[in-house]
Formats: sequence, C-alpha cells, structure tokens
Amino acid sequence: MNTCTTLPRPTSVAADGDYTLRIIFNNGETRLFDVTPYLAYPAFEALKAISLFMQARVAHNTVVWCEEVDMAPENLHLESTPV
Repeated sequence: MNTCTTLPRPTSVAADGDYTLRIIFNNGETRLFDVTPYLAYPAFEALKAISLFMQARVAHNTVVWCEEVDMAPENLHLESTPV
C-alpha cells in the first residue's frame, strides 16, 4: 500500500496569527500544523509576512498561499497534531 496516496487531504484551512494552521481533512479529522519550523527555509520565507500567512487556502489537495508557496499534503497530515 502506498502511504502517499492513502493519506487524507485538506478540505479547509484556517490560519492563526501564531503561524499555525487548523486544517480539516477529507476523513473528518481536524489537526493543527505549526509552520514556524518551515519559516527558516528560503521556500517559505515569504510566509514570515503575517499578512501573506493569513491568506492560506486549500487548492490542488493541499494548502497554498500564492503561486510560489505551498505545503506538501503529506507533511500537513503527518506532522500535525489532532485537535
């Protein structure tokens, strides 16, 4: 069984001012994902601007912010904590 194809995918997301995401997945789970550790990487540096971070939305089965910034859906589920 391929874990990547069986992992739940985000259906909605709410960004909080502390750089966390509250994500609802297609299996009904609600989980919290801390983006803070990713802000040190160049690919996510733009998210340090809280105004951009707060624009998180679900598209293409993952969480995206703009044309250049998105998060792997596998990370969103595997590295988040249940609410």
